[in-house]
Amino acid sequence: MYLKSQKSSYKRFYQLFVKRHFFGITSPLRVLPNFFVIGAGRTGTTSLYHYLDQHPSLSKSAYDELGFFDVNFHLGLHWYRSLFPSIFTKFRIKLKTHFFMTYDVTPSYVRRPWIARRIKKQFPDSKLIIVLRNPVDRTYSHYYLSTTSGETRTFEEVIEEDMNDIVTWNDDSKDDNYFATKVENSKLARGFYSEQLPVWFELFSKNQILIISSEDLASNTKNIMNDIFQFLNLPKYEILNTKKVNVSKYSKMNSNTRKKLVTFFKPYNEQLYEFLNSKFDWDK
Repeated sequence: MYLKSQKSSYKRFYQLFVKRHFFGITSPLRVLPNFFVIGAGRTGTTSLYHYLDQHPSLSKSAYDELGFFDVNFHLGLHWYRSLFPSIFTKFRIKLKTHFFMTYDVTPSYVRRPWIARRIKKQFPDSKLIIVLRNPVDRTYSHYYLSTTSGETRTFEEVIEEDMNDIVTWNDDSKDDNYFATKVENSKLARGFYSEQLPVWFELFSKNQILIISSEDLASNTKNIMNDIFQFLNLPKYEILNTKKVNVSKYSKMNSNTRKKLVTFFKPYNEQLYEFLNSKFDWDK
């Protein structure tokens, strides 16, 4: 028991001080990201973070959900750069494969319009990948995640309170404050993709943005990954490990609750389909 505790303490010390200090010192010798996976939360972005790293021309950041353009923006570009591969890694990979890219996967970015402006200013030519999931399932997954951090209400109680709040929002201006307070604190509103995407399409051209469905990523992983590699102008590559990461297990949603949510999200989904000129099989 003592040895196990000692090893655990050493590991924490290494992560918090030794590794962080080393990465900070070597920050000037590190690269910045070429593309971003900006959302959405609870859609499989953690799995995607690991899938991408299997391509021989890609090298991941130190961890996913860096949050630099939001909660960690005050730490500066030096801190951000310290979390990416070194110029030596870039040289080695490019020498071997003729290509090199690294990336930031932070799924909270998509619902925060000020982040779109920050990324546009810092990385105007970067590419963006957005994973969207049936908002009914996304909400349920989000709820179960919240139960691990103290949520005691039932799912039905949560969505009922959310729906009652949302009724009062109809005349609200969709400004930064709307997204920072109301959307941020609502499990349902995080699935209003038609409200979150326009700012990104206003700032970035269509050929800089790839939208994929979480359902396709889960059921047709290898083909979707090659669609992503093609979007990034990388050679095709068949990833070997398609194991899902950070997957929660929970009971099946009550059928009446599901019907209620399908009806609730339908107008928002229709707005999304019209905006993207594409439809997902979500209305069931």
